[in-house]
Amino acid sequence: MMNFQICLAPLRGVTDALFRTTFSEFFDGVDWAVAPFISTTQGCRIKPSLLKDVLPENNRQMPVVPQIMSKRAENFLPLAAALLDLGYDAINWNLGCPYPMVAKKGRGSGMLAYPDAIEDFLDQVSAVLPNRLSIKMRLGRQRMDEIFEILPILNRYPVREIVIHPRTGIQMYDGQPQLDVFEQCLILSRHPVMYNGDIVNKAGFEDLQHRFPGVSTWMIGRGAVANPFLCGEIKGHVMEHEERTTRFRGFHDALYRRYARKLFGPAHLLNRMKGLWAYFAKSFEEGPALRKRINKSRRTDQYEDVVNVFFDDHPKWQQLSQLRLDPHAQGQSKHE
Repeated sequence: MMNFQICLAPLRGVTDALFRTTFSEFFDGVDWAVAPFISTTQGCRIKPSLLKDVLPENNRQMPVVPQIMSKRAENFLPLAAALLDLGYDAINWNLGCPYPMVAKKGRGSGMLAYPDAIEDFLDQVSAVLPNRLSIKMRLGRQRMDEIFEILPILNRYPVREIVIHPRTGIQMYDGQPQLDVFEQCLILSRHPVMYNGDIVNKAGFEDLQHRFPGVSTWMIGRGAVANPFLCGEIKGHVMEHEERTTRFRGFHDALYRRYARKLFGPAHLLNRMKGLWAYFAKSFEEGPALRKRINKSRRTDQYEDVVNVFFDDHPKWQQLSQLRLDPHAQGQSKHE
């Protein structure tokens, strides 16, 4: 029996409700997901459009925890209340987003430089949401030891779970995850800790699992999008080459059709699919050349021709041990 769970990470511009639903129809291994963040706004009125991605009727296939991006409790709480009214019993607070346009405003990983602000936030929010708040964070904004000022603060509050991506915000996705620092965090935190960062194949996952046997939930984002079979493979589900290709093509075609109905016009559709192929291409030996051809497509019929020819030619899958996540080739998406 598997004594661990896999959570699909929130990748803004990628793992929306349509993607999560379609993913769950074609692949297994993911137990639940954290949705890409919803940003708070001034005032108590919550626009219905903010909640569309996490409406229960749009998330019947894969259980999901909504995530909020906010640095002010007075803005966080009305949005949290609206999510609780939808039936959610847990909400994730984003303290990890590394992008400068977010961090420079003191949100996401930018807030990690201000422990006092985090404490003030939790003072207000925990009183209203005891044991309903989880936190996704990095080691710090500038320095990897910033987390050692924050964990003692988090330990004083009824936090349900902490997700740690062991990089700093300014690292973005460069360099290696700091596993020694993550190990210290496991010792210092009195809350359950989930690991997130650079899980791209089963062997790498098993190495992490062996090193951190106390971790019971693992968050996978970029690796699961690049190789949608990954989470199932980690749990022992292996497919033959032809079946993988047929399954992946069905997944791609379903995504394409559904985004064509949802998005506003062919330009938006092409941008979305080009962003997804920044990940998908990594699983195929011909991936770099394929991605160049896809990016040259200016019309949907051109895109369809390129993709159909690729699948019809019996593509070769990349060896999982060779799969790499290039932090400088992120397509149209924004990670968390």
